Amino acid sequence: MQSLHISISGRVQGVGYRAWFLEKARGLGLSGWVKNCDDGRVEAVISGPYDKVEALILAAHQGPTFARVDGVERIGEPEVFEGPFEVR
Repeated sequence: MQSLHISISGRVQGVGYRAWFLEKARGLGLSGWVKNCDDGRVEAVISGPYDKVEALILAAHQGPTFARVDGVERIGEPEVFEGPFEVR
């Protein structure tokens, strides 16, 4: 099991990024959350099997159709989040 806290920058608000991220995370069977930040970034905590967490991070670099992702930064390794993936 792995748990990562990430920050996604670029044009990631107002383009369906959180809903897209939620769908991808749930599809992979991951736990955690995703939220908008006041500065225009999106943050997420992702918990689950290493390979599935890494698959979501790889997908996060692309995002949905109208997003422009400038960067995905790993900012921490919190305790493993349990429960369904949610939007905060």
